[in-house]
Amino acid sequence: MDGDDIARPITAPAARRRMTVSAASVPTLPRGVRLRYDDSRGRWVLLVPERVLGPDDIAIEILKLCDGKRSVGIVADELAAKYTAPRQEILLDVIAMLQDLAESGFLVEAAGGTA
Repeated sequence: MDGDDIARPITAPAARRRMTVSAASVPTLPRGVRLRYDDSRGRWVLLVPERVLGPDDIAIEILKLCDGKRSVGIVADELAAKYTAPRQEILLDVIAMLQDLAESGFLVEAAGGTA
């Protein structure tokens, strides 16, 4: 077996554009990934190719704000105001959650955003 026969991992287009999440990042769901309310399940789901993920309530709140227009810092500001919580704590939690999604290829930098 030569080097050309070694299996290479298959990555989704979003995985090739993975982002490093910061307060300046402007995240959005990549093409083919959608956040929808599923009436049959009675809950919000993240639809990804060949999978359905069930994010928790906090993740849903954050994902609803990832519209490709708001920066992560603005998302943290809005959540801190809504929940009367320290902005810095919210920001760190939001960055950590979004980074996990970005590393899985379920979140990308919006066109024109800052990585």
